[in-house]
Amino acid sequence: MDLDSLKSELECHGQSQLLQYWETLDNDSKEKLYKELKHLEYSNINEYFKQAMADLEHASDKIDNLLEPLPAEVCGSMTRSSPEELKEYNRLGLEEVGNNRVAVLLLAGGQGTRLGVPYPKGRYNVGLPSQKTLYQLQAERLLKLERLATQQTGKPCTIPWYIMTSEHTKQATDDYFQQNNYFGLQKENIVLFEQGLLPCIGFNGKIILANTHKVALAPDGNGGLYRALRKWKVLEDMEKRGVTNIHVYCVDNILVKMADPVFIGFCRTKKAECGAKVVEKTVATEAVGVVCKVEGRYQVVEYSEITLKTAELRRDNGQLTFNAGNICNHFYTLDFLKHVSQVEQENQLKHHVAKKKIPFVGDNQEIVKPTEPNGIKMEKFVFDVFHFAESFAVWEVLREDDFAPLKNADTAAKDTPTTCREALLNLHHRYMLGAGAKFVHGDGSSLPDIPCRKGENDDHFTKCEVSPLVSYAGEGLEELLSGKKLVPPVQIVMGPSDSAPTIIQNITANGTTK
Repeated sequence: MDLDSLKSELECHGQSQLLQYWETLDNDSKEKLYKELKHLEYSNINEYFKQAMADLEHASDKIDNLLEPLPAEVCGSMTRSSPEELKEYNRLGLEEVGNNRVAVLLLAGGQGTRLGVPYPKGRYNVGLPSQKTLYQLQAERLLKLERLATQQTGKPCTIPWYIMTSEHTKQATDDYFQQNNYFGLQKENIVLFEQGLLPCIGFNGKIILANTHKVALAPDGNGGLYRALRKWKVLEDMEKRGVTNIHVYCVDNILVKMADPVFIGFCRTKKAECGAKVVEKTVATEAVGVVCKVEGRYQVVEYSEITLKTAELRRDNGQLTFNAGNICNHFYTLDFLKHVSQVEQENQLKHHVAKKKIPFVGDNQEIVKPTEPNGIKMEKFVFDVFHFAESFAVWEVLREDDFAPLKNADTAAKDTPTTCREALLNLHHRYMLGAGAKFVHGDGSSLPDIPCRKGENDDHFTKCEVSPLVSYAGEGLEELLSGKKLVPPVQIVMGPSDSAPTIIQNITANGTTK
């Protein structure tokens, strides 16, 4: 260890406090701290802090006068497209998948802290009848989509699954997939890599020590994707596989359609290098960012960046003017990802700043947990690359079909395990009805098509679950269900190696049928 060199570097950048406990450490702790400190880029960190504090000063500034609505020519909609158009988008998308030109990239660096669990959010089980986790649902959707694409093209295909984890979630994620035999997918097609970390910094510009021999670090946000792609050579791997289209999404959306062929087909039709799937924002005060243009460039504008007056602007048809609600569900071409992941472009992405209560080591070497914010965490957002796009596409979908995020424990009002579970079961209930099934009581009397609310009569009939291995998005169920009378709860199950699905009806709480 060249301690003198490190001391000199820290002094030069005003961070000498990081060695204040050096003499109290044993050799092992000294080695760990030395290695961590030698890897930090102090010039960049100090510059990030300087810019972050300037941004905080202007956090309340509004950008209303800079906003422009999305041009009609880049927009499309699931509900306003004809059946023929949707069929063609789906065909084009499946063609891309079937020719091994599509990959999915999952942002999964977050822990289940707000859910109250000590493991990655992708391993969370929201209480479906099948007890499947988010990761299992997603893996099975990919497997089904590969099979659908093979049916169309007549040749085998794979959809590589790139999963960006964090220091806290990588090993647990890797172990989980191994323990479950990758849910029927091939091990070599699941690629895990890590997002970076940034030091937490006090309001005085000093990097915070979490304890005597470790810096307080936090993930650099889902926008850390672009640096991670470069560091772990992920784009080179995609290129070797022949991938040209990438679908990027967040782990916590239980309804996500990975590599959605309709979305991909639409983006390819628009010749877009970058695209966003959105849901309509109908309430002006909803705390969701919107996709729009700012000074001629595409951008996601957070609800806090505009006034209520602008948020409430409406078009002649009554829709909000700025209504393209961002759901962190994006399309990129490989060439676009290569461009925005270059150092010059990636360095242009600003850090978003959050004041936080950051535990630190006190003068008596005990850990102090502050009751008020004492510093900042900095992160980049994945959608901040939109402003680099010359050709852009926005695809609007129905919220109840495509978006139900898992953010909070069931003690919260929304985005909970319960709301996610109900969203998926209600979607599958509609799939079954659309395929021609009828729901009846055990005595054969009809149940209404519209589910009852909780506490009203027979609400259990909404508990209808379709394995993703049976149907990716409601397709292919007619032959199985048309004219069939079903006594709920109902599961349509299928294993990765099964040749046909099985319908299980009238399931009791312990999983048996009556």
